Amino acid sequence: MKEVIGISLGPAAQDFSFETRWLGTPLRVRRLGTDGSAARAARLLRQWDRKATAIGLGLTDAARPAGRKVRTRSAPPDAAALCALARHARVTRGEELADLFMEWAVRHTQQTLGSYFNNARVLVLSGQQHFKVAATLAEFTPNLQFADALLQLGVPKMLSSLDGLQRYLAGAHYVTDWTPPALMQSGPLQDWTRFVLRRALAKAHVLVAPVHALDDFGLEELAGKTVVTAGVSEARLAALRDKGVHLVVDAAPEIAGHAVGPALLEAMLLAATGETDPHALGADAVLAAIEREALTPRLLYPNGFRRVNRFAFVIHPLSQEYFKKVKPIEVLSRVAPPVAMDTLEKIMAYAPPFVYSRVTGIRSPTGVEAEGWLISVGGTPREIMSHPPEFTYRRLLDAAELARRLGAQIMGLGAFTKVVGDAGATVARRASLPITTGNSYSASGALWAAHDALLRLNLLPKPRGKGRVDFKAMVVGATGSIGSVCARLLAKVAQEVVLVAPEPAKLLALKASILAETPDARLRVAAQADRLLGEMDMIVTATSGAGKKVLDIMKVKPGCVITDVARPLDLPPEEVAKRPDVLVIESGEIELPGDVQMKNIGLPKNVAYACVAETVVLCLEHRFEPFTVGRAIEWEKVREIYKLGLKHGMKLAAISGVNGPYSDADIERVRELALARRAERAAKPARTPRRRRTASAPDAPAAAPAPAPSRRLASPAAPPTTTPKASRATPKKAPRPASARTRRANGG
Repeated sequence: MKEVIGISLGPAAQDFSFETRWLGTPLRVRRLGTDGSAARAARLLRQWDRKATAIGLGLTDAARPAGRKVRTRSAPPDAAALCALARHARVTRGEELADLFMEWAVRHTQQTLGSYFNNARVLVLSGQQHFKVAATLAEFTPNLQFADALLQLGVPKMLSSLDGLQRYLAGAHYVTDWTPPALMQSGPLQDWTRFVLRRALAKAHVLVAPVHALDDFGLEELAGKTVVTAGVSEARLAALRDKGVHLVVDAAPEIAGHAVGPALLEAMLLAATGETDPHALGADAVLAAIEREALTPRLLYPNGFRRVNRFAFVIHPLSQEYFKKVKPIEVLSRVAPPVAMDTLEKIMAYAPPFVYSRVTGIRSPTGVEAEGWLISVGGTPREIMSHPPEFTYRRLLDAAELARRLGAQIMGLGAFTKVVGDAGATVARRASLPITTGNSYSASGALWAAHDALLRLNLLPKPRGKGRVDFKAMVVGATGSIGSVCARLLAKVAQEVVLVAPEPAKLLALKASILAETPDARLRVAAQADRLLGEMDMIVTATSGAGKKVLDIMKVKPGCVITDVARPLDLPPEEVAKRPDVLVIESGEIELPGDVQMKNIGLPKNVAYACVAETVVLCLEHRFEPFTVGRAIEWEKVREIYKLGLKHGMKLAAISGVNGPYSDADIERVRELALARRAERAAKPARTPRRRRTASAPDAPAAAPAPAPSRRLASPAAPPTTTPKASRATPKKAPRPASARTRRANGG
């Protein structure tokens, strides 16, 4: 049986030994720690020189004192001297094998866990020692920092790129030529060095470090981190558990229940193959050993499975009222003339993006968590639409760069930021991280909410079997991103769908496209909504009208459900108040899973807009991709995001209107008012058309219309608990209310 010895500068308390048949060769393997003593390592090397077939030296130069020059990646003098002490045994340090396994560990994690390192903030303690790992991580994230200059020279600044690290390693900085080593090790400067290191570590998501270097950090620095290292023993894993580490990526494979570091592993390989020179071990021999012994890096969760993905979402003020929530501006708005607020609105459109709120506490039933940032740009819808698209593109790209630096892995666009120009396509193409508009889930949430509202109102006849539901639907803004996909989905279930937009050519093309997908759909097209409003059971408004009137609510059928997807809303509160017999809901807000912590966005706790929820769902699913961009939304993606939302615990929030969530009593009140209004209409006799005078009856008087009962509903100003009485005296006929001139809605 061949003897294989591993000599490490690590603690002797972690020594182990085992016997195994490895690559068909019986081996007795021992690990011997020296507690950091090079002298003891030398004695052990001499002791085992004639007894061992191969010896692995687990030495590192990562902890060299500040002041030592760094010019090449060659072994430090003490390691070279130790290796020279052996006369008979084959001695190796396993450097090439260490690079291979560390790189493999990173790629294995990225593939197994799905885009795990995408845009992560990574701190590498020694880029000199882990250059290969750093180059691999650079394929997945640009957010790299290296502590070489800080730890070796005491320079209080991190290297922030691979190019900077290469220049440093090539000798571009000769600070040590004039810096006294004694000064570098003095108390104040050493404390400052540790402060800079801890601050960088606090912002990092991933730490790449030798296993022994982890002993210097505590809970404050390592909590929530992913650690990439090699050779984590059970004792060290327990310590990392107490320090709150989420994931340990251990490049050292496990053999016979022990983590075997690269030096000892290469010594085992030399002993088993009979090779005398470590450099003569080719890649084929290493690959053959890995395959035959089924070696693999280890993914260890010291505190159970934890994964936290990161997102960003862009918001913006919807009106000047949002500025007034800021205290200094609130005071100004009271005393300043309106023109001052108009000027402020124009100025804020040029403001750089900033983080409005941190978002934490989102936790999927799968165990995956999400955290993120709400990033605000300053333009209101009026300002956004008054500038060319490139103006908004630049601000969104600045927001994307801010999100990248924060470590976000995907960014969503909210409100008018996804309307302008080509609906996110240009931003997605030019941004440094994936972009989604959230429109797929917005469409899903809108129809989800409308379906729930229709069920709760219970005014429609139940379908027979799997037939279509007997209701008519209208989509205002049908040629827009959300409107078109709502139309496609409604065409599959409704008896009839009316497509409304002020763009006839696009309407005709949309109709043909829907009929190609759903040949039995009944579709009508219109440039104006008002003519057909009285027939509709459901209306979806999805325009970018920015305050323009898109329909006359006084012409809507009693009991109709109107889902207002637009932001700002297509139907302001004063319009909604005119029809208490109509259920107007503000799209479909989504309840996020977990205990969500973020600043107020005008919604109840844990509730977010559907476009925000799409970004969160993709984040939880590790789908860091431009899921929804452009104006052509695929209904398959609407269905997919709906299913993914259910998987991750998304729920339809309470149906809300302009005055907040609707209770069961509120919906029952709308139902009663709608039934009463319908009864009034049914009881009202049809008008007799006035006869025209003809030649045969020149003097025939025109027939007077029969008196009709009042069409007046409960006053909009009445309290919401007011219910129409069962019987009432027929008042005098009220004059027909004058219809406001309808304005064209922007279907985009």
